[in-house]
Amino acid sequence: MWGYADSRDAVADALRLSRAMTFKAAVADLPQGGGKGVIMRPLGEPPLDGEARRAALLDFGDTVDLLAGRYRSAEDVGTSDADMTVISERTAHVTGLAVERGGSGDPSPWTALGVQEAIRVACERVWGTLDLDGRSIAVVGLGRVGGSLARLLAAAGARLVVADLDQGKRRLAEELGAEWTDPAAAIRAEVDVLAPCALGAVLDAESVPALRCRAIAGAANNQLASEDVAERLIERKILWAPDFVANAGGIINISVELDPEGYAPERAEGRVRAIGDTLRTIFDDADAAGTTPLAAAMGLAYRRLAEASAPPPAASLGAPPG
Repeated sequence: MWGYADSRDAVADALRLSRAMTFKAAVADLPQGGGKGVIMRPLGEPPLDGEARRAALLDFGDTVDLLAGRYRSAEDVGTSDADMTVISERTAHVTGLAVERGGSGDPSPWTALGVQEAIRVACERVWGTLDLDGRSIAVVGLGRVGGSLARLLAAAGARLVVADLDQGKRRLAEELGAEWTDPAAAIRAEVDVLAPCALGAVLDAESVPALRCRAIAGAANNQLASEDVAERLIERKILWAPDFVANAGGIINISVELDPEGYAPERAEGRVRAIGDTLRTIFDDADAAGTTPLAAAMGLAYRRLAEASAPPPAASLGAPPG
């Protein structure tokens, strides 16, 4: 649920996000495709609340139900697990419901856990150690995922620079003993790792030359303004963990809800932490091919999509009787 100046912008965003979700599911080797639902509100207006919000969510639930299970909704930017409960009044095709309603709850902490694993593997690649103690990290965006990530990194001993457009998030910075700044300054901060956790397209021809980090791994979708930015990062000797790999923890956790034996958090944790192993494979493939991590990750996604869409082998026929 987000504000857009024009409905065409909302459609374009839904297409970009659904493409990223398709790659995310494929790279994570999940038995599902990728889609994204967008609820558009006018740009510049305050978030929907009260009866207007409820009405929009119920309308969205009706739309999801028309797809008869080909799309399942889940919490994302601008929505909450409470919103999923409202949507579930109109459709059964909702995931991430509150734990007391039989779901797995807010997926944000799982996304944050996966991003932390990606940061650890990126550090291993650059400095030879997974240990985050004393490592300087800038977290840009302290929403549900960014805030959870900041807490995890602080608990691991990292020195944090944090930023958010919402000045109220400064309280979290004080709680964690983190340095507070604005988002533009945080992106340019002299740190070991940059973790973009707000909206996308923060890495572009203007921002990349100003970066002073050695690695980037964050929760934001579509971090690159264009795919050629991946080459610019290589030229700057900055290691980038592809966003649709690093931020897959939420969808991985939700996929466990669909297991025949039901949801189990310990099973979800193991699968989310495996993001680190996937990222190691992608970095290895990129090095071997002399290409970018983006190209290696997309190559893995396309291979898995091709395998999933290939027709099953024809059954061999025995000799006719007689």
